[in-house]
Amino acid sequence: MTEKTSTKNKPIVSEKGNGKAPTGKKERFGGLTKEELMRALRIMHLSREIDNKIMRLLKQGKAFFHIAGAGHEATQVAFGSAMKPGIDWGFPYYRDMAFMLAIGVKPEEIFLHMLAREADPMTGGRQMPCHWASKEFNVPTQSSPTGTQFLQAVGSAMTAKRRNTGAVTYVSSGEGTTSQGEFHEAVNWASREKLPVVFVIQNNKWAISVPVQDQTAGRNASVVEMMRGYENLLRMSVDGTDYLTMNATAQTAFKHARQGKGPALIEAHTVRLFSHSSSDDQKKYRDQESLAEDLKKDPINIFAKKLIEKNYLTELAYEEFKKEIINHVNEAAEWALKQPEPKPESAIKYVLDESGKRDKLEYGINKYEGKPTVMVDAINHALREEMERNDKIYVFGEDVQDGKGGVFTATKGLSTQFGNDRVFNSPLAEASIAGVGIGMALSGMKPCVEIQFGDYIWPAFMQMRDELATYRYRSNNLFEAPVVTRVAVGGFIHGGLFHSQNIEGFYAHIPGILIAYPSNAADAKGLLKTALRLNDPVLFLEHKGLYRQSYASRPEPGSDYLLPFGKANVVNEGDDLTIVTYGAMVHETNFAIKKLTEEGHSIELIDLRTINPLDNETIFNSVKKTGKVCVIHEDTLTAGFGAEIAARIADECFQYLDAPVKRIAAKDAFIPYSPNLEKEILPTRTKIQEELSELLAY
Repeated sequence: MTEKTSTKNKPIVSEKGNGKAPTGKKERFGGLTKEELMRALRIMHLSREIDNKIMRLLKQGKAFFHIAGAGHEATQVAFGSAMKPGIDWGFPYYRDMAFMLAIGVKPEEIFLHMLAREADPMTGGRQMPCHWASKEFNVPTQSSPTGTQFLQAVGSAMTAKRRNTGAVTYVSSGEGTTSQGEFHEAVNWASREKLPVVFVIQNNKWAISVPVQDQTAGRNASVVEMMRGYENLLRMSVDGTDYLTMNATAQTAFKHARQGKGPALIEAHTVRLFSHSSSDDQKKYRDQESLAEDLKKDPINIFAKKLIEKNYLTELAYEEFKKEIINHVNEAAEWALKQPEPKPESAIKYVLDESGKRDKLEYGINKYEGKPTVMVDAINHALREEMERNDKIYVFGEDVQDGKGGVFTATKGLSTQFGNDRVFNSPLAEASIAGVGIGMALSGMKPCVEIQFGDYIWPAFMQMRDELATYRYRSNNLFEAPVVTRVAVGGFIHGGLFHSQNIEGFYAHIPGILIAYPSNAADAKGLLKTALRLNDPVLFLEHKGLYRQSYASRPEPGSDYLLPFGKANVVNEGDDLTIVTYGAMVHETNFAIKKLTEEGHSIELIDLRTINPLDNETIFNSVKKTGKVCVIHEDTLTAGFGAEIAARIADECFQYLDAPVKRIAAKDAFIPYSPNLEKEILPTRTKIQEELSELLAY
């Protein structure tokens, strides 16, 4: 085999021979031509032999991890063969190697991925083995959490329905993953909207070591029975080891979805012939009788026996057929082993978009054109203007449609103008909002989703941290998910423990998500319009205490006004003290320093505007000038984002400091409901003034 990194035109079997085996006179069996039957057998064997080869490489120390699909091949090949390449979308799970081969991925590409080579076309060596992907065949790079793919599949199907592309989305998992809430959320949403999703549950009866009867509450531990209550859902429970049955099932399911009748849920009863993974030994928890029973149901043996019985294949030809595939697999593995490993310097690439788009946007045009506008209205206008400009922007979340128009009216009038296809209410499920948004973004849309309160974003946290933030990086820049997530945050509204939280400290710890936190109407409009034009995901934090405050209103910028991320605003210039803050604290601090200014102190006030990227340059230059600095934020003092700012100042500006870096923040407690108690916890202007006076006197 020639050494080269391109595998696009490599055949699915070796060039030796013509890849065919002698067949009888019959032209069709089970509705399939002899070519289709032999292709299916060939792919099933390829998958099995790759499993075997990788397990041998593991023993030789040339590979490090593997999850075999042995026993699942009939199901996977049937559904992979039902896909329309380049049109349909696939969200497979880690055991789905035969599915990937069936849609057109080559064995050489499989080995490049499994061996983490530089030319790995799935992840560039960034993901563990068996995290399947294909840009060519619309398979976004998988992640490791089980079940997160279901909601993303719903999102891609949402795009197909909204844009009338004719695409169907395949999504699969084992039966254990159906215990995850996101599976039920996905089936609920897909059924409610009759979305073209084919859910394939490959039930091999074992979630690692936990048997299905300890997982599933459906009658006879059946996933299909468990999902009886959903309307518009075609449910089928079938023998996943019989290829002809699975082929007919796959064709029925895809036809149902493609005709707009709604989703299909297939429970394919398969067998797990190998341990859960190369790190597992199923003999520790499965008895010999169970293992022997599964071996009797090997889908490859069952299918090959049928073809021989029907005279499509002879015993002798079958042996030669298997040898040919083994040779091809060995050649593919040896070729892949010779390919270079990723370069160490590439490890930091593609955390964020590197196309330069963020730097090419025109900023600051038509800054002030309109009358003073409150922040919530400026946000509404930004959404309206960008939706008029870009028909790929979709707005959804809880209560966003008219007549409510959002709990704070930020989306008021949008569904009336753009219709309920582009502005729509989601189920009350934050993981669904985030996951569906990701799926829509992967399939080419620009979702702007709303989470009503920062306190309620946590069901979406795994989708945001493990999926949204990592897509570009883990796919080696093949896929991006530029979702804008709008969230109301902050206190000072008597919202108690669960309507007053600040969340920037949690999210600032995650690479791959930009974070905006504006303090006024003009900045909110400019930053949100920029966010809706970027290729990266953005967490857009809106302090609800500022939504209608007159001191946060500004003359409204025009429709072309964009504000850059990573550029802080120097609200006041000064020489004695630097204050670094953002959000509502900009105003609390401004009120606090008025008296200090009257006393003759010269104070520089910096409004960060964005948390990621952080404008280090403006901060450091100011600290070098003044020699004293105070970082103020509304979140708790311990592990708040101010600690990161203080640490950077200590690293870069220590020699310029005339006093310790000061932090002012909320006390390490929750936000109580009583106004008197709330004031005790939060950093108020009175507290700020007192602590700044002490710092100035240091």
